Amino acid sequence: MNSNVKSILCASLLVIFCNVVHAEIAVIVNLANTDAIKKESIASLYLAKTRTFPGGTNAIPLDRPEGSPIRVEFVSKVIEKDESQMKSYWSRLIFTGKGVPPKVLESDAEVKEMVARNPDAIGFIDAGAVDSTVKVVATF
Repeated sequence: MNSNVKSILCASLLVIFCNVVHAEIAVIVNLANTDAIKKESIASLYLAKTRTFPGGTNAIPLDRPEGSPIRVEFVSKVIEKDESQMKSYWSRLIFTGKGVPPKVLESDAEVKEMVARNPDAIGFIDAGAVDSTVKVVATF
């Protein structure tokens, strides 16, 4: 393979990777949830600083696997931390007995299904995976 072909191939892969990493993230809730939810409220839920939606109903945040591109993006944009800061944060809460991290689900489909079935759930998925079974409250 000559160097021009390698360069084009590498550039193409980089473009594809950047598009995957910078996909738009949709924060979703159950269709029955009528709360207006701001970025600060979402961050508070995912940091266990609050356990309810702004309207006072229980909230169950759903997370994605540590290190997954969508979680890295979500943590950076919404919580304004990086993965190591989140790990350290949750380690302290767990050690002191002040919190339990959100349940981790592997895929957009799993998050969407759980949110559609549970009126208290909140999760985040790739915006391209949103359908009529859930309601988008924010995009990042």
